[in-house]
Amino acid sequence: MVNRHTASKIRKVHRYLGLFLGIQFLMWTISGLYFSWTDIDEIHGDQFMKESMLKTSFGNLIGPTELQSNEDITSLELLNIADKPYYWLNESKLFDAKTGDSKNGITKDEALYIAKKRMRDDLKVASIDILTETDGHHEFRQRKDVGKLPAYVVSYSNDEALKAYISVNDGKFQTVRHRNWRIFDFLWMTHTMDYEGRDNFNNTLLRIFSILGLITVLSGFLLWYISSPTVRKLLNPFNKKAKKK
Repeated sequence: MVNRHTASKIRKVHRYLGLFLGIQFLMWTISGLYFSWTDIDEIHGDQFMKESMLKTSFGNLIGPTELQSNEDITSLELLNIADKPYYWLNESKLFDAKTGDSKNGITKDEALYIAKKRMRDDLKVASIDILTETDGHHEFRQRKDVGKLPAYVVSYSNDEALKAYISVNDGKFQTVRHRNWRIFDFLWMTHTMDYEGRDNFNNTLLRIFSILGLITVLSGFLLWYISSPTVRKLLNPFNKKAKKK
């Protein structure tokens, strides 16, 4: 068995590691419970969206070669912006799909129309603003699955502090943000320990805490092993008989 001096050192390591990691362990547990008890579709804000949208078809469109642009076409997408057809050329420019005229982004009225088509009819708009820059902690972080700036922010007057984001450049409906999403986002940050962008599982801080957490758990098992009377009896089955003699 381990001598008392070594056992004392193990207890100190275990105690101070537990004290140091305790808050992070608590956040991992709380965030894990929250994730397991929440509906991810509700976190995404599906409950604020219309269940289905009517598809619009367009006719009499001009060909891509008729657009008023000298750029080589590397990508082309037909978009519906406020029930009007537009070509989204090379992921950078808008053109009217019937006249070929270029369009410099969408207007606030068009953004409100797009939001109305996607959001529930009972939701009332409180304000609309334009967002041109954010940092890594803003709820509209620029990623492929969310969108790029600038974006219109449509705020709604409800208890959830609901906001809808619509791209200025191409008029695409990007995402919605609300109270429960923000709680989820904060807990996700504490879970991944990525305090810059939220989604980096390979950050150094998480690796360090994971290793220290493993050491804490293993030291706890070791303390149980060296201090358990049952283990001592199993390891020294003849001690009791020898004392009787």
